[in-house]
Amino acid sequence: MVDEYPGFGWAPYSAMLRRGPLELEGAPMEQPLSDLKILDFTHAIAGPYCTKLLADLGAEVVKIERPGIGDPARAMAPFLHDDPHPEKSGLFLHLNTNKRGVTLDLKTTSGQSLARTLAQEVDAVVESFRPGVMASLGLDYEALGRDNPRLVYASISNFGQTGPYRDYKATEIVIAAMGWEMYSCGQPDREPLKPGATVLQFQGGLIAAVATMGALTYARRTGQGQYVDVSLMETQAGTIDRRYQSLLRYQYSGEYTKRAVPGGMSIMPSGPYPCADGFVRFLTLPQWWPRLCEMLGQPQLASDPRFANRYNVEMKGEVDALVMAWCMERGKVKCATEAQSHGIPCLPVNTAEDLLKDPQIQERGFFVEVEHPVMGKTKLPGAPYKLKQSPWALRRPAPTLGQHNAEVLGALGYGPDDLVRLRGLGVI
Repeated sequence: MVDEYPGFGWAPYSAMLRRGPLELEGAPMEQPLSDLKILDFTHAIAGPYCTKLLADLGAEVVKIERPGIGDPARAMAPFLHDDPHPEKSGLFLHLNTNKRGVTLDLKTTSGQSLARTLAQEVDAVVESFRPGVMASLGLDYEALGRDNPRLVYASISNFGQTGPYRDYKATEIVIAAMGWEMYSCGQPDREPLKPGATVLQFQGGLIAAVATMGALTYARRTGQGQYVDVSLMETQAGTIDRRYQSLLRYQYSGEYTKRAVPGGMSIMPSGPYPCADGFVRFLTLPQWWPRLCEMLGQPQLASDPRFANRYNVEMKGEVDALVMAWCMERGKVKCATEAQSHGIPCLPVNTAEDLLKDPQIQERGFFVEVEHPVMGKTKLPGAPYKLKQSPWALRRPAPTLGQHNAEVLGALGYGPDDLVRLRGLGVI
């Protein structure tokens, strides 16, 4: 622990955060959350995604990272040109756009003091450490809320801040297992599977952002802050997909919903089918059988008694053969276009290249180009929504490690010599 290093007051930083509308290329732009200030102690995926969603709507987010090391997401793939450089992680770049970055060693008394000062007039603090860590640093809700009664303080953890699992360690696959996600994934005659990559953490971050916004709305209406406790396990137990309906079914009837039989439970095409240049994805209903027959160029099959029972899966092989033969004569775009013209839901299974070139995506300008001081020009996903009066904007790329130390701490009154000393002490 290093000795306490005195600060120089809050007012300049407060004024900086309370400045007017954001300037974008010389034109002021007011965004929905432009007057919100958030201190971000999160790392990896769930927490940074939560604060990214708020930053994307205009909130002023200051991200705190460990000096010399930074957020663990800086070491997560994919990397530009497969170079595992801490400034070249595409994941980190995506999760931390529109934020400022400051380094603080929270294990030092000076780092803790600076963090408390930064938290005095922000609207929200978001953290994703293990339960108890922030309390051990004197940076928990009770400590920070004393100086800032309107503070919303959100904690994101594996199992929440209470309960018998509170201190258990977990990974993505553990959360998927404990939250019942794995039970519903995979083929019925095989072992359970988890969803791909890190979808559960992104979902947890989304729910945390919604909960934080709810608490912020309450604070504005009442002047009273509060603690927000987000459990990643519970985001899976109550998530808005097919499993929640299955969970309700078990509660009401005691019956489990089994994992889906591959290929669906009727003769109709369901799932991916190969075509001339890749795959298309069908999801059709039994009552659409006449449409399908028209699409296949065999309308006589609509009245064929062999297919009168659409749920006779013994006939599915014959139908699949007809659909596959039809698909293999066409490319995936042509397959989708013709199927849609017959009222059949069918769309291409896009590769990454297909998605970047997709005319729908391009028309709506979803992918945006960002200029990063180390990565150079790269494309990132934009916002999956459109706000007509206050459009989303990429205000700044993800910060390099400690990029905004001078700007943020300078607004507190720390001059160049002070910053040199703090750096020498390992505080920043």
